Amino acid sequence: MSKMDFNREFDARHGELVAITDELSRVTCNNPSALTFAGTNTFLVGKNEVVVIDPGPMDLEHLDALMTAIDGRPVKAILVSHTHVDHSPLAGPLKEKTGAPVMGCGPHKRAVSFADMAETPMDASSQKDFAPDEELEDGAKISVDGVTIEVVATPGHTENHLSFALPEQGVMLPGDHVMAWSTTIVAPPDGSMNAYMKSLDKLMARSETRYFPSHGGEVNNPKVFLPQLKQHRQMRSDAILERLRAGDDEVMTMVKAIYTDVDPKLHGAAALNVLAQLDDLIAQGVVMCDAKVTLSAKFTLRELT
Repeated sequence: MSKMDFNREFDARHGELVAITDELSRVTCNNPSALTFAGTNTFLVGKNEVVVIDPGPMDLEHLDALMTAIDGRPVKAILVSHTHVDHSPLAGPLKEKTGAPVMGCGPHKRAVSFADMAETPMDASSQKDFAPDEELEDGAKISVDGVTIEVVATPGHTENHLSFALPEQGVMLPGDHVMAWSTTIVAPPDGSMNAYMKSLDKLMARSETRYFPSHGGEVNNPKVFLPQLKQHRQMRSDAILERLRAGDDEVMTMVKAIYTDVDPKLHGAAALNVLAQLDDLIAQGVVMCDAKVTLSAKFTLRELT
């Protein structure tokens, strides 16, 4: 596998309106963390009229910065990619300020395979009371100030995740599905690796050549980077299959063998990632599970005839 071309150079300029193209700008929230990198990028599409994409966390300073960036212009819609708390909560206060409808992803829901899973740390990262004015389907289009925004359903990071394309400009806003600075977390109960990989194939089949994620800077050469992401995930699956062949049948046993260079304090998070990969392998018909797919279940290779 060729080395992944991560781009970790990013001048956040928190709270400022930063032009990206003639039709696209961003305001980055000052909420840096291990998961959000420099913070959440809120995008504004349009000049005389705008659409706001991913308003961000419940941060009133960011709300003030967005209102300054909007600068009295009509806001046609507030689009939300998914219901993690660094993306969706500010939609309500921004709607109150602008009168614009909240549109995009539907209410928060768990991935189908993990609907009955016990609570995990991922549950705290979700806005469970999110309710849009209008849920947008794959392929829906919105026009603002002469710019077309196309909805691209990309479940995986969350079950309800959407990306937004500006096809005439060759631009993709992939939310958290693709990021330049790191691989994306795909962890139960929100995430599904099987859905993530299918959505990655969907993006790879499209023509957009510039990717601006919701955290960090632009993706360098998406036509190369996205296949690298896919190969990275396949290598993780291969490592799990190797552990199954060695006789490991429990998630934590596999984690300890695979993540030898990772602080044991992070093994809980790694276990969720392994579980997502195992769920994908079950969907492929390669692995079997003795019960529901949970952290305590036992897994075996399926004998192929």
